[in-house]
Amino acid sequence: MERLASFSNDPFDKPPCRGCSSYLTEPYVKCAECGPPPFLLCLQCFTRGFEYKKHQSDHTYEIMTSDFPVLDPNWTAQEEMALLEAVMDCGFGNWQDVANQMCTKSKEECEKHYMKHFINNPLFASTLLNLKQAEEAQHNETAIPFHPADDPPRPTFDSLLSRDMAGYMPARADFVEEFDNYAEWDLRDIDFVEDDSDILHALKVAVVDIYHSRLKERQRRKKIIRDHGLINLRKFQILERRYPKEVQDLYETMRRFARILGPVEHDKFIESHALEFELRREIKRLQEYRAAGITNFCSARTYDHLKKTRDEERVKRTMLSEVLQYIQDSSACQQWLSRQADIDSGLTPTVPVPSNSGRRSAPPLNLTGLPGTEKLNEKEKELCQMVRLVPGAYLEYKAALVNECNKQGGLRLAQARALIKIDVNKTRKIYDFLIREGYITKA
Repeated sequence: MERLASFSNDPFDKPPCRGCSSYLTEPYVKCAECGPPPFLLCLQCFTRGFEYKKHQSDHTYEIMTSDFPVLDPNWTAQEEMALLEAVMDCGFGNWQDVANQMCTKSKEECEKHYMKHFINNPLFASTLLNLKQAEEAQHNETAIPFHPADDPPRPTFDSLLSRDMAGYMPARADFVEEFDNYAEWDLRDIDFVEDDSDILHALKVAVVDIYHSRLKERQRRKKIIRDHGLINLRKFQILERRYPKEVQDLYETMRRFARILGPVEHDKFIESHALEFELRREIKRLQEYRAAGITNFCSARTYDHLKKTRDEERVKRTMLSEVLQYIQDSSACQQWLSRQADIDSGLTPTVPVPSNSGRRSAPPLNLTGLPGTEKLNEKEKELCQMVRLVPGAYLEYKAALVNECNKQGGLRLAQARALIKIDVNKTRKIYDFLIREGYITKA
């Protein structure tokens, strides 16, 4: 005997018993030799040895029941199906209504079981990932940095990664705030009635057509994001950095045309330019060898070694001339000693930039590709670069300070420092900038 899942939780969805024509209730019997269609009997007809046409009472059979665990020892397969049907009927999040429809589990048990096994279960994600990798292994193509976002990460709500993903919800393939998020508001007061004039009816139809075009634009943007794998922005940026600097600049320039070419065609276009860059560099080296009279690879290696030695000697002579020129400047001497120590240790010589505190000042932050950059004006971008603050964090701090200023009628520096827990020097620069630009006022 074998236990199998039932057709549905609703008894009226099952075929009737072939013996008494009553609706089947679990457990019931299925003949393993007759069919199709399946020959089903209730337990009463089965115990009587009911026979019909080719079906005999000594045929092998199977017990059909859902009374066995699938994902959780405390949940039967019948309860699993009932939970899914209840969530479909009542809606995700209405756990009290779901529990009332199931009748066998509490509100907390339904919510905990559904979130554990159907939302946060890594089994489904890993299965999809293995299938995707197996499919990709069958196609030998050029390396493509764009990948479809079939399996994006699932960060907790309102976390930093969730904000980087623009509030994307992988389980629903939706965003917390959609593009043109209030498009439906234009339809809330429209009602088609029989006594509408022709002009009024045509106007209402035009409004509906406009709404459809806005929905199409929303879906078009989603398709671009999905096809180009732009949900996981950090992974996309890591893949992009594998190109040389010249190709990265081309990447940034041509990114706006990616939606026209498509993901595969755009990536092949970039890969072809990366290959062209490599070929041009090798051709330039070959021309340099030919100009120096080199005709074999052994001579080329010797030439490269001597060229590197000459460049190092040239750097040393340049630094020595700088120290001799500014011999009375103690900071210049210290700078030369530091650079000489880097060269002796085999490191690239660096030029320390003196500051008032005696420490090196960090270079400005590169805002290219960081989320939220497009929401900043030029002065705010300059502030984020100098303070080395990502645009998303700056926008949060700005909103918090502006809201607190509006509540209090003014804001002091001490209150700003208590509100945003970051470096006090960065807080002061942000505070002074917001006051200077008129976003907040002093208390």
